[in-house]
Amino acid sequence: MTENKSVVERRTVLLAGGAATTAVLTGCIVQQAAPPAASTPPSQPAQPATSAPPSPAGSAPASQGTASADPGKPPLAQLADIPAGGGVILKEQNVVLTKDASGKVSAFSAICTHQGCVVTGVGGGTIDCPCHGSKFDAGTGERVAGPAKDPLPPVAVQQRDGAVFQA
Repeated sequence: MTENKSVVERRTVLLAGGAATTAVLTGCIVQQAAPPAASTPPSQPAQPATSAPPSPAGSAPASQGTASADPGKPPLAQLADIPAGGGVILKEQNVVLTKDASGKVSAFSAICTHQGCVVTGVGGGTIDCPCHGSKFDAGTGERVAGPAKDPLPPVAVQQRDGAVFQA
């Protein structure tokens, strides 16, 4: 009988050690997956301050004016570099630029509203998050699939001299 008691105790110790190891590794993975220098919680992605309210469709269409764009700022992208029916993800700026078939450019936060991952793909009419499969409409930023509940926040941009600038 003492052998069985010893086996049970050994199992208990092994299970507790396995649970502790799992908890530590999960904490490390979650910490590594978090976007660097995030100053806001993942459910509220960082948004640049803008003076223009978002459009009714939820996207921030590129304006043709130059009044509020800083002339010294470099462009986010050249219009020619944004594929029609697709887009580009600017990881350093946490912005995704999309262009529909007619050439209309829209801009959104590249931070998924589910858990703060950076989106990694634009195609087939959606902006795709690799972490849990959330998909957002490329023209409006609205959630179309996955666990995210909120749309991607719009980012105000302007078009000037064949380029897109953050407003």
